[in-house]
Amino acid sequence: MERQQRLRRRRGTIGLLLFLLLLAGGRAGQVYLQSQPHGVRGPYLQMPAPDAITIRWQTAESIEGMVHYGTTMEQLDQKLEGPAGTLHELRLSGLKPDSRYFYRIDEQIHTFRTSPLPGSDRPIRLWIQGDPGYANPTAMAGRDAAMQWAATRPRGLLPAIDLWLTTGDNAYKSGKDEEFQQHLFDAYPRLLPTVPYIPLHGNHDARRNAFYNLFTFPTAAEAGGVASGSEHYFAVDYGQLHLIFLDSHDGDLGHDGEMLQWLKRDLATTKQRWIIALLHHPPYTRGSHNSDDDGDSRGRMRRVRENVLPLLEQAGVDLALFGHSHVYERSHLMACHYGDSSSFSEGMQLQRNDKGEYHKGLTRHPYDGTVYSVVGSSARVHSGPLDHPAMTVAKSVEGSLIVDIEAESLKAYFINSQGQVLDHYTIDKGAAPPYSAIAQCPGT
Repeated sequence: MERQQRLRRRRGTIGLLLFLLLLAGGRAGQVYLQSQPHGVRGPYLQMPAPDAITIRWQTAESIEGMVHYGTTMEQLDQKLEGPAGTLHELRLSGLKPDSRYFYRIDEQIHTFRTSPLPGSDRPIRLWIQGDPGYANPTAMAGRDAAMQWAATRPRGLLPAIDLWLTTGDNAYKSGKDEEFQQHLFDAYPRLLPTVPYIPLHGNHDARRNAFYNLFTFPTAAEAGGVASGSEHYFAVDYGQLHLIFLDSHDGDLGHDGEMLQWLKRDLATTKQRWIIALLHHPPYTRGSHNSDDDGDSRGRMRRVRENVLPLLEQAGVDLALFGHSHVYERSHLMACHYGDSSSFSEGMQLQRNDKGEYHKGLTRHPYDGTVYSVVGSSARVHSGPLDHPAMTVAKSVEGSLIVDIEAESLKAYFINSQGQVLDHYTIDKGAAPPYSAIAQCPGT
């Protein structure tokens, strides 16, 4: 009898293990299948550079990829061919900087403009969506309002938008390929073929692997900066602007991790006048997430605050943008706040200006002030206390951000779905700033 009971228990244990293995295998298979690109997709632009750009698209049948392109619509006299398949990715090279090109794929003609040379003073316009992963009425109204706002402020021969960026969570709920189809490719058919799209990786994107299957990132410094060797973190130079993208969900946020070691090298190398960093998890927020709660998001917000911010501030980064918390928040020009909200002091506000008019010197200095902003409400709006002391503006309202940079001036506009500017701030460089940079932050 005892032997039979032991045998039954053993068989039960083996059966449970087999069930768990099958369940895990089924889950892994589901994740794999839901991450693979399917269907037909029109062209979308990746990895912009002064002399090159990458075009990706998908076809229903396996065919040879081919792009005809040129500097006029009537004379597409250059051609690039790729191997046969349904997934196509071609990098046009040998292009002229800051020049308009036309290209044809499947009899459809589109246009794009190459990046200006690094250091060029030509005006730049960015459109930043915060957590845009639902193609719902909120997101679509916000898209139309931002594009209308930009169109009514033309820039001569320059496009209405130069670069299209996000702060992560690009396809809710789980970053599946079909969700990217619904919430991105079906929702933005006019923008994707003409405006280079650089999305940031968010925690919802990380639930599947479609994100890194769908997009191409400059791991070998194809778009500027220092080569990272990783899709999870990289830099893009666009004229006088240096953009830094960090994966705060899957990237190593440790001091000695490869991502932050690369960040140090990249920041030490760049000579660009303006630096903007983008991460998904915000160091300061009291919206739908609470940066004081170390259990929130498994402590990633604290690690960003403690480990990433000192590096950004030592290099004189001008603006840092985040998502994750589905609200809008914006700080004063500040430095050295690496603890929870109770440790914030007025001395960390290098320049308090309720009108959002900030001034920095033309030459970057350590701890000369950074503006921090949470832009996480382009598709979903949640509430919260909205009372973090580092923030001078906090709103539970939908919208996206447009940033205009011209020479020594950066202007940012938070625009809601009705086209109203609900927050506006400027950072001007050149004149002596009305404050002294902090010599050294305590504990750094």
